[in-house]
Order: sequence, then C-alpha cells, then structure tokens
Amino acid sequence: MLDRAFEKYREPSITHRRFKHADIEPLILKRKGTKLFKVDSLGASVQGRAIYELSYGQGDKKVMLWSQMHGNEPTATMALMDLFNFLEGHGDGFDSIRKLLRTKTELHFIPMVNPDGTEIFNRRNAMDIDLNRDARATMTPEGKLLKGAAERIKPAYGFNLHDHNIYHNVPGTAQPTTISLLAPAYNYEREVNDVRRGAMQLIVGMNRLLQSYIPGGVARYDDTHTPRGFGDNFQKWGASTVLIESGAYKGDPEKQYIRKLNFMIILNALLEIASSSYTQYDAAEYEKIPFNDSRLSDLMIRGLRYQINSTKYTMDVAIRRDEYTTDSGLYYVRSHMEDIGDLLDDFGYVELKAEGLEFMGGKVYPSAFPNINALSRVKAIELLRQGFYAAKLLTMPSNRHHNIPLLLFNKGSLPGASLHLGSEANFFLARNGKPVYAVINGYLIDLSKEPTDEYRNYVQ
Repeated sequence: MLDRAFEKYREPSITHRRFKHADIEPLILKRKGTKLFKVDSLGASVQGRAIYELSYGQGDKKVMLWSQMHGNEPTATMALMDLFNFLEGHGDGFDSIRKLLRTKTELHFIPMVNPDGTEIFNRRNAMDIDLNRDARATMTPEGKLLKGAAERIKPAYGFNLHDHNIYHNVPGTAQPTTISLLAPAYNYEREVNDVRRGAMQLIVGMNRLLQSYIPGGVARYDDTHTPRGFGDNFQKWGASTVLIESGAYKGDPEKQYIRKLNFMIILNALLEIASSSYTQYDAAEYEKIPFNDSRLSDLMIRGLRYQINSTKYTMDVAIRRDEYTTDSGLYYVRSHMEDIGDLLDDFGYVELKAEGLEFMGGKVYPSAFPNINALSRVKAIELLRQGFYAAKLLTMPSNRHHNIPLLLFNKGSLPGASLHLGSEANFFLARNGKPVYAVINGYLIDLSKEPTDEYRNYVQ
C-alpha cells in the first residue's frame, strides 16, 4: 500500500538531491489558501529566504516534522513534498487513511530549515553555525524560528529528519547503513522515560517495515547526549522524538530510492500515532538494532604490492571521494587515501583483490591538447593503457567539470603518485610493468574494458 502511494504521488519536479529553495518554495506556496493545508511564513533565514510551516489536520495528537537543518541533507525534504501530494489526493483507495490523519493528528511540517546552506549544498547556515547545535542558545534566526515553533505548538511527537554520510555501514558487514534511526537521549545518563520510550516504539515499527525493503540495512545512530541538539531537547521538552538519518543505497547516488523509504516510514509512523498502534511494540526490540559503524570507502584495494626503497610491502588501501560544490552549483569529486594497512575489517563499495599487482606511478602526456574537446573517454583509455594518467590543456574550458577518466590541468604541475595517507588517489596497478587497472581521482578503471561515464572530475 505504501509503495503504491509513493509511486502515485511522487513529486515529479524534483529528480535529484541538489535542489534549492527556489525549487520547493512554489510547491509550498501553491497550497496556501487551500482547505487542507495552512501555510505560514515563520520568518527568514540569515540571507532572507523564507522558512515555511505547513499545518494539516485537526486532531489532538500534535506532531512536528522538520527537515534540512543541514543544507546538504535533502532526502527527507523530497519525501515531504511527496507526502504533501499524497495528503491532497482523493478517490484512490487511501481516503480512510487521510481521514484518520486529519481527525486524529495535527501535523506541522517545517521543510528546509536551512535554505541558505541548501543554496550552496553546505551543512551549516550563512553564519557558519550548525543549526542542530543551536537549540540551547538559539544564536541563529533559523534556530529561533524552530524553537519558537516548538514552544507554540507543544508537540507530543517530533521527527528530526537528516542525512548522514555514505560511509556508515552495518557493523561487521559491507552493507551501507541506508537508514539510521535514533530515539535521542534527553540526559547524559541516557535514561528512558515514557516520552523516550514512545520514540523507541515508533522506531521498532519503522524498522520492521524497513526490513522488508532493505533487509539488514538499518542501524542506530550514536545516542550520546548532545545538550545543544534539537532532537535531544525536543525529547526533553516532552515530544517523543525520532531521528531519521538517510545514508546510502548502492546504485542510488541521488537518493531517490531512499526518498521512497523516507516517505513510507514517515507516513506509516504517522498512521501508527493516529491509531496509537505503535504502543503494541516492545521498546526492548529497539535495543536490538545495532549501532552503525563507519568502515566503508568508495574503493578498497586489498593486497597491493608497494616498493619503498628496495623493499616491497603488501598493504590494503582505502580510498574515499569527497564532493565539492562550485559557485555555479555543480559539483565534482576529489579523492584521498583514507587508510592504509591491514583493513580486513573495513569495506568498499567497490573492492579489488590485487594479489600479483604492483603500485605504479603514472606519466603526464608529453604534448598538450588544445582544448578539452580534443579528448574523449575512448582516447583517455588509450593513454591510460600506455601509462599516462594526466594531460595538459592549453585552454581552460568554460565548464571545468568533465567525465573523462584522466587528470586534466591547465597550469602548473601535478604531484607525483604515492601511497601516503591523505594524498590524492591517482596511480596504476600493474602486472609485469604493464598497467592493468588505473585509479584516477579515486575511480577504479579496468583497462581491459570500455570506459563508463560515471566520473565527476574537474580540470585543475
């Protein structure tokens, strides 16, 4: 049922995770003046962008849901847009559900608490303050608005909606944590009162649903008490508060499948609040959900031979790729060596057993290319097979983003390839002195195959 509801009411105008305030504002304002929603502007961000509250229902169970306190954590905001569409539907077999929500709950949504951070896909607000560490002092306008809404609404339930990085994994496995859940602690002792127990019971229901879609892909987030955090304080203020952290799912870089999971678990939890059915769950089941770990990398190379002076060593290498947002709003990645050594207990989204392969540095192609159009992915693979990992361009392109599997630069020189912690990952894996694989900007390239278009590189 929830699956079908999502497919029918998914908001079609949002198809990727790097949307902006201007993309969702029309989706909010079009509901102003309708019978179902009440739309209010709570105030403005540091840079003057409006922060909205949408209210739905006339029941006595007050629920507050807020998303994107961190500008680069967009998944739940997408799901809320889908949920608004669902709540407006009718005549589709779901009307009894909507009636239950409308008559039993009073829902208050605050999507995109941090529109300034969202504009540049940045965690913090325009004051460089982490809004989720501003519940106590409320130094920011956004923090004041959120806390003021809580004081006015006095919710019995809260949903604090976030994303965490893609390198969290379910302990002891290579499976990324797709959803992390938490009933935040309201004190350092992590005591459990009726309020926190209610959040735990809601999470038990969420986890049961998620296991049907991502078996083994759920974990608990760190429950260390954070006195400045909004989730911890909502719990202290008397709202049974659930933290939802959206992580990673293989093959879903834009988090569209995880968006669907958010829609389903949020809607299901709201229905369980409306009907009080969540009280059937044993909170002890919450404690059985494992805490998540952080042992994933984008690329794991196992058993690579590396020569230092005249001695050869064998080691594992973990490589991560970090995203960087440019002024134009586009993004590229730059890689780094995350860890080196015995990494048997760590995992990679891509793993390569490198027995028999040796580390080999690369060469810069001796002749400069006039411009980026003189290169192609096929040409790049030819150069890689000859041991060239980089090429110079005489002209800097207007759009420096590219998907060519080479390091491209316009000025200066490039550092030599090496296996050092924190250094960029650009080298070859060779057998008998011949390149077999290339690692370019942290991407593993099999030189026996045709290139793909997955690369998000940047002309240096």
